[in-house]
Amino acid sequence: MPGELPENMRFVGVTGPGGPEVLEIRTMPTPVPRAHEVVIKVAAAGINRPDILQRQGKYPPPPGASPVLGLEVAGVVAATGKDATLKVGDAVCALVPGGGYAEYCLVPAAHCLSVPRGLSMLQAGGIPETFFTVWANVFQIGRLKRGDLFLVHGGAGGIGTTAIQLAHASGAQVFTTAGTDEKCATCVALGADHAFNYKTQKFAEEIRRITDGRGVDVILDMVAGGYTQENLDSLAMRGRLVQIAVQQGANVTVNLAKIMQKRLTVTGSTLRPRSIEEKATIAQELKAHAWPLLESGKVKVIIDRIVPFAKVREAHEYFERGAHVGKVILEI
Repeated sequence: MPGELPENMRFVGVTGPGGPEVLEIRTMPTPVPRAHEVVIKVAAAGINRPDILQRQGKYPPPPGASPVLGLEVAGVVAATGKDATLKVGDAVCALVPGGGYAEYCLVPAAHCLSVPRGLSMLQAGGIPETFFTVWANVFQIGRLKRGDLFLVHGGAGGIGTTAIQLAHASGAQVFTTAGTDEKCATCVALGADHAFNYKTQKFAEEIRRITDGRGVDVILDMVAGGYTQENLDSLAMRGRLVQIAVQQGANVTVNLAKIMQKRLTVTGSTLRPRSIEEKATIAQELKAHAWPLLESGKVKVIIDRIVPFAKVREAHEYFERGAHVGKVILEI
C-alpha cells in the first residue's frame, strides 16, 4: 500500500441525536484502503443538509458507509489501494459516502476528481456534493437543454448557486426563489434571469405572468409539502419536476388530472445510496462538462464561510440559521 498513514486520526463524533451540541472531536483508527480505494488527507470538507439530518438521527448512512458525518472533501491522496490509478500526492476532491469530517477519509478512487486548475483546496471542498447532485438531477434526469426554462428553489444555497450557474451556462433561462431581496439579487448576479422572494411573492403566479402562461420545462425542488402543487402548476407541457428533498414534508395531495393533461413527469432521486458505478459515471460527465467551466471562471464555487475543524458546532449552528449564501466549509 503506497503511502504512510498515522495509526490514529481526529474526526467529528456524535454523542447521540440532537443539536450541534452533540458534536465533538474524537480519535479513531485511520482507515486503510482496499484495492480500488484511496485515503485522502483532508484539507476541506463541505457542510450539507444531509449532515444536519444525520446528526439529528433522521438520515442514517447506507450499509457499509462510514458513520462519520461529511459527504464531500478535498485534499491530497495519502495512500492508495493496489488497483487504484491515483498516486500519492495527487490533489483531489471527492464525493464520499460518509467520513468527510475527519483528518483522513476513505473513498472509491473512481469518485475522485482532480482539483480544478486555479481553485484552492477550500474551494474544491465545496464542489462534489452540489455538483454531483445538480448534474445527476437537472441534466441526467431532468434532461435540461439549451433554450429550456428552468426553476430551482433555494437559489442562494449550495445546490441553488450551483444549479443557477450550470443551467445558465447551458443556455437555459433560469428562475429561482430565495428568502430575502438581497439573496435574490445575488442569484441574479450568478445568472438567474428572475428571482422571487418567496416571503413576499408567489412564484407560481410570477412564472405564469412572465411566461404568458407557458410555464417552465424543469423544476429542481427540495421543499415539497405545499410547494408541490404550485410546482405542477408552474410546469409547461411535458415539464419535469425533479424532487431531491422534502423539507416541508413528503406526504402531499396533488391534482393528478393536471399531471395527465400536461403530460408531466414527476420524478426524483437520492445520491448517497447510488452504486459506485453510477457515481463514477457522474464524475466523468462532470469532468467533461463542468470542470472546463470551473477552470475558465464561468462557474464559481460560492463560499459563504470557512470554519476551523475545532469549531464544527458553530459551523452547524450557522448553517441551520439559513443565512448563508453558497457553501459553509470546514477547514481541517
